[in-house]
Amino acid sequence: MHNPEHSYKIIVMGGSAGSFSVVSGILSKLDPNFKIPIILSLHRLKHVRSGLSEGLSLNSKIKVVEPNDKEKIEPNRVYLAPSNYHMFIEIDGSIALSTEESHNHSRPSIDYTLMSAAYVYREKALGILLTGANKDGAKGLKSIADNRGYTIVQDPVTCDIDTMPKSALQLFCPDEILSPSEIVQFLNSLQP
Repeated sequence: MHNPEHSYKIIVMGGSAGSFSVVSGILSKLDPNFKIPIILSLHRLKHVRSGLSEGLSLNSKIKVVEPNDKEKIEPNRVYLAPSNYHMFIEIDGSIALSTEESHNHSRPSIDYTLMSAAYVYREKALGILLTGANKDGAKGLKSIADNRGYTIVQDPVTCDIDTMPKSALQLFCPDEILSPSEIVQFLNSLQP
């Protein structure tokens, strides 16, 4: 279980194929007063500009937003990487958006978001890698671990497509391997 001495300042969740329903389920069961900001880096169709944040908002107990460049990260918010943008966390606690080249055939890149969280928040970062069809996110999650943050991988048995979590498991040993319902329990246990 997590180290209670670490009060996490940021949670980054990444996923691709099949992750929408998992993320939606997690957000629907979180405590409405959940304070730790959640950053979502989900692979999505480049040509579809909207709909994902609205879909996640339908059941979420916490406000879901697609941030603007340089927007400050606030508690009790979920920040969804906009379509076709990489999303980074800046040292001043704001979000930076970029249209740099795709990474692992993806923009947004889960690796980039996780690596920036690891750099800025170090042991105060919590990274979660969900179901997905490529290896994006594995190196980023390892960077959270390398900076003494906490790492969770969705149990591959519960994934629609297990390539993403299995890529992380081949790279390093995360702190937890959990089902979506166990992820919800874990996150709700972080509330004071």
